Amino acid sequence: MKRGKVIIVSAPSGAGKSTIIQYILSKGADLSFSVSATSRPPRGTEQNGVEYYFLSLEEFMEKVKNNEFLEYEEVYPGRFYGTLKAPVEQQLEQGYNVVFDVDVKGGCSIKNYFKEKALGIFIQPPSIEELRNRLVKRGTDSPKVIEDRIARAEYELTFASKFDVVVVNDVLEIAEEETLHLVETFLQEDEKAQEDED
Repeated sequence: MKRGKVIIVSAPSGAGKSTIIQYILSKGADLSFSVSATSRPPRGTEQNGVEYYFLSLEEFMEKVKNNEFLEYEEVYPGRFYGTLKAPVEQQLEQGYNVVFDVDVKGGCSIKNYFKEKALGIFIQPPSIEELRNRLVKRGTDSPKVIEDRIARAEYELTFASKFDVVVVNDVLEIAEEETLHLVETFLQEDEKAQEDED
């Protein structure tokens, strides 16, 4: 069985990456989602192993010590997020192409790990102002949290050049189609190379 490839989608919070990822997952039968681990408690109806692997801070640090993460980061004080190696390797071995929804630093780490077997896509908001509007509209965060996220987003935008391609999410439908096209092209590259050799 042909080993799967890696698709990394990163963006500042509120840029729409999760919506775009849902779209590409709904279109590709051989795409599998990489579930991240976090030390934060579940929100609302979130379930362990579905949205995240929910770990206690102690469990998380133990796995860090044992080098079980592809990447991890302390996103807010005492709140860690990361990608466990074992489930990803399992998905790739089964021939699935694994899609990552990760922050920008994590995206860079995964890209460095998988090199040309990974496609790094950076989803960019049209502007910081538009990003603020989206976060306010969401209605899930306090004004203080929104301002923290905006400050973080300004920093994260500086990472765009480290990715293979940047998609500006101005009109969601267009950004979805553009991302899907990039993914399909990347996944077909191997097959095309194989045909050329044959």
